[in-house]
Amino acid sequence: MTIFGLDEDVVRAAAGAVRPKPAVGEDQVDPREVFARAAWTGIAEPGDGVAGAVVGILGAATALTAVVEAWPADRLEHRLAASVDENGAGDAQGLRLGLEQALARWRPRLSSGDAIRSLHQAHRTGTALLLPGDPLWPSGTVDLGQHAPLALWWRGRAEALDALRHSIALVGARAATGYGEHVAMEAAAGLVDRGLAIVSGAAYGIDGMAHRSALASNGTTVAFLAGGVDRFYPSGHDALLSRIVEAGAVLSELPCGAAPTKWRFLQRNRLIAAASAATVVLEAGWRSGSLNTAGHAAALGRPLGAVPGPVTSPTSAGCHRLLRDYDAICVTTAAEMAELIGVGVDLELDLTGVDGRSAEGTPPRERTSEQIRVFDALSVRAPRSPADVARRAGLSTSAVLGALGTLDLEGSVRERATGWVRVT
Repeated sequence: MTIFGLDEDVVRAAAGAVRPKPAVGEDQVDPREVFARAAWTGIAEPGDGVAGAVVGILGAATALTAVVEAWPADRLEHRLAASVDENGAGDAQGLRLGLEQALARWRPRLSSGDAIRSLHQAHRTGTALLLPGDPLWPSGTVDLGQHAPLALWWRGRAEALDALRHSIALVGARAATGYGEHVAMEAAAGLVDRGLAIVSGAAYGIDGMAHRSALASNGTTVAFLAGGVDRFYPSGHDALLSRIVEAGAVLSELPCGAAPTKWRFLQRNRLIAAASAATVVLEAGWRSGSLNTAGHAAALGRPLGAVPGPVTSPTSAGCHRLLRDYDAICVTTAAEMAELIGVGVDLELDLTGVDGRSAEGTPPRERTSEQIRVFDALSVRAPRSPADVARRAGLSTSAVLGALGTLDLEGSVRERATGWVRVT
């Protein structure tokens, strides 16, 4: 029997080699779906919205079958429409204009040999395939919608993936100055001391310093790459990335063997922003790629911080641009960066040990999404009315009042005569 034109045993063996054995009581994912997701990471470029929509509506296996069997666009459109009517999974009509172009993009990349080779290379390098719905899947990437990754290839420690729930992305210029590298070193070490993981892109300059500082502080750090996780890039960071694999995790939405490109770096940035609870730009020029990451963070509604620098320094012009034009929050210390996600000096998370429990033995209290959005909408200095907070947070006034009450009880906010403020 064949699957996607391949022997069924070959597909099952290749798919099983990159997936962990299911835990007791846990269902095993269909090998066809695993193989199809793996194949799609090589067929579609990162962030391909049409691929995301088609796979989301039909499932990866059926979508791959459509490409393998060279379905015409109208047949695929009809199948999508039928599935939408049945499952309410999306709007197939919105895909009509893009289907023919997408099929023209995908079919030249359709290669069973490439898919099998990438799976075998993944197995040889200890690389595993993470699928949406897996317990370790970075939940923040769901906010990317149809531009979310179809699967993620990763190497490292499972605990590091779990730590993404409490992480901050530190990004900045490749051509960093001594000032920028010093700020990155202090920031990463201070955030690690507060129980937070550090996320970055393993590039030269700020990224590399953030990773190194986190490792030196015995913290958790995660790197997102723009190429396959079997071929570390940049090559000068081969030793650093090897250390990250040992103590943290390295991820990519591209299969083993894939080379990084300019487009893939830009798309990689959206994962850094989505997987992290907040993003901080430490040093960046006027046209720095770090501003692309900042743009993704802002579009996703993630807290965004920027570190100011000398007004005469062109390597800080991008940070000043974020502060002036993009409502980034000015942060100068690790404590202020941690406050972006509601972690203050005196909050319970600072007492968290390696097992995720506080010094008193009780789990740290996590805020609801509404409480986080309300907290983010408040200022430390300027009091804001509940109506103003509701407008900034995109919530109803009643929801804001409820969240303010809870935050007030935990001591994170305070009511003044003219409105509410954060407590520093």
